[in-house]
Amino acid sequence: MTDIATLWEVGLPLATTAGGLGYAKARAPRVFWSLAGLPVATTRFAMTYRSTMDVCGLTVQPSRFRAFLVRNLARRPDVQPVPPKIRRFRGTSTGLRVTLRLPAGLEPADVMAASERLRHAWGVHSVTVVETKPGFVELRMTGYDVLKKVRMPRQQLPGLMTVPVALREDGTAFVRDYLKVPHALTLGANQSGKSMYQRNLIAGLARLPVALVGIDCKRGVEHRGYAPRLSALAITPEEADGLLDGLVGEMESRFDLLSEHGVADIWALPEHLRPVPVVVLVDEVAELFLVATKKDEERRDRMVTQLIRLGQMARAAGIFLEVCGQRFGSDLGKGATALRAQLTGRVVHRVNDKQTAEMGVGDIAPDAVVTVLTIPPDRPGVAVAGDTSGGWSRIRTSALTAAEAAAICAAYAHLTPDLPAVAAYRPAAPASVGEPEPVPLVKPAPATA
Repeated sequence: MTDIATLWEVGLPLATTAGGLGYAKARAPRVFWSLAGLPVATTRFAMTYRSTMDVCGLTVQPSRFRAFLVRNLARRPDVQPVPPKIRRFRGTSTGLRVTLRLPAGLEPADVMAASERLRHAWGVHSVTVVETKPGFVELRMTGYDVLKKVRMPRQQLPGLMTVPVALREDGTAFVRDYLKVPHALTLGANQSGKSMYQRNLIAGLARLPVALVGIDCKRGVEHRGYAPRLSALAITPEEADGLLDGLVGEMESRFDLLSEHGVADIWALPEHLRPVPVVVLVDEVAELFLVATKKDEERRDRMVTQLIRLGQMARAAGIFLEVCGQRFGSDLGKGATALRAQLTGRVVHRVNDKQTAEMGVGDIAPDAVVTVLTIPPDRPGVAVAGDTSGGWSRIRTSALTAAEAAAICAAYAHLTPDLPAVAAYRPAAPASVGEPEPVPLVKPAPATA
């Protein structure tokens, strides 16, 4: 009877703990990683680091001076190969961060090539290698699939023209920085999460002191809900033609201002003279390329030319392009490849054909095409993000409905600036029948007596 009581006293807490960890692993992976995964991964890393580096070919022979010291001062005949030195080690809520100092003879590409072997050796979900400065790399290890349930980091980079849009697979935020990457192309098939990406982007931009201009040739079904925050909106190819002409005119007037003050871009102007930045959101860019008659062809050539001009020169004038579509290929017509060359940032969701994937990331990161083609259909929002630096990563946006994005735009409608060059295309706020007004996101200050 005593043995049964002892077994009950010991086994019940163990079973409760195991059950709690099992529940946390399924429902709260961050909690499970902090309680169990992180200590196990840290111990495994510490015990197997040198041997793992040696097996993966990430060690070098020591220098002659080091070998001399080992043989003569330490009195050891065998001299071990030298692995990268650990300069910093820290755990996070999603994984591990390890900074390594590479010995002479190794380069970051060597560590990147061994990332898959390191992942299996240390039992983590993924290993991403990032070069921080010459001779140093950071291993960003994630203990679980952070893209399964997106949870944006609490600490997000503030900035004048930066918007955290999605979560990278290494647990960091994917930030859309318009000062570094002025123009971008976003592609994705139906139900791939492309619209969710756009909603998160617009919701972030709505909070910034910028002007938003929409071109949605599907009669405005996507952008109409954002009307309170849009300075201009075109919903037909005819309106898009006039709107693009107005934007080019705005760009040229800003160039006159820059020339008058002898500066290279609007950010060098005094704040009281600086024109408001403009972000142009183009939805379904293929609609601008489609033609049915000779007259449509002339309009198409004019619109594409204006878009290319904005892509080539508008950055200095503070005008940025966000081009979006289901597919993008050279068969769209004249100017498609020239336009793509100006769109530095690329975000490609699941697509229906290989050509679109190659047009999206094939020219900047050929090895990312395979990843795009293997995105599963049951994970909307997963995409491959890259730029002309050659780096790319998998990302996923958090779920955001059209109603939520529209409510954010309505709450920040007071930030909508006037653009005289395109004032004729200023949209009217959509009528809401039987719906309450959106609740402001910023709590108003209490009234004083």
